[in-house]
Amino acid sequence: MQLFKSIVEKHADGYVAYPLGLKGVIVGEGDTYEQAVADMTSAIEFHIETFGAEALETEEPVLEVFIAEAGVAV
Repeated sequence: MQLFKSIVEKHADGYVAYPLGLKGVIVGEGDTYEQAVADMTSAIEFHIETFGAEALETEEPVLEVFIAEAGVAV
């Protein structure tokens, strides 16, 4: 079993989850946090089945994740 650091975003209409450091686009969504993570996990499994485990290889693992805000004039 391999663990993946992920981002889960809460939006007005539900949750979106995506793993960090993987090649390709892998996204899960759901009405709850748990549904979004489960959908993302299913998407990772499908990605492995489709492209092979080597598709998950990254150059360097993501060690930590930080959330930051930046102010930009618009």
